[in-house]
Amino acid sequence: MNSTKATEVSLRGLGACCAVANAVLHILLVPDHLEERFYIGVLFAVGSAVMLAVALALAITKRPLAAWLTGALVSLGMITGFLLSRTVGLPDGYHEPSWEPPYGVLSLLVEGLFVIAFCRQRLNLGPVRTVQPRFVSGVRWLIA
Repeated sequence: MNSTKATEVSLRGLGACCAVANAVLHILLVPDHLEERFYIGVLFAVGSAVMLAVALALAITKRPLAAWLTGALVSLGMITGFLLSRTVGLPDGYHEPSWEPPYGVLSLLVEGLFVIAFCRQRLNLGPVRTVQPRFVSGVRWLIA
């Protein structure tokens, strides 16, 4: 396996893991949110289902662009919803006073990491290069 292929596989694996973690974190909160504000619970359930589909697509499809795009949009939407619900609030008077530790912070972490992995994959930068030593006038110098 060449290094470009290894980078692609690693990013897809990272994206799939982040998508599953995102889904699990939101599934755990669905029952409470269905009671508090029904539409928030439904959004959590739908977002979780979509992210599980994204994880599956990243794992099995040959061309996962649609999965990457869907996962990035859902993740950005969840981040936006999280921030709005703690600042200006959401429709129907929904406002969260706290970050709901540990769920809030962990959700932001996996959603942000998914978006970063998507951006890295789309930029197609190739593998990370290591610095190689070179010889100058018979003396070995390292490029810093």
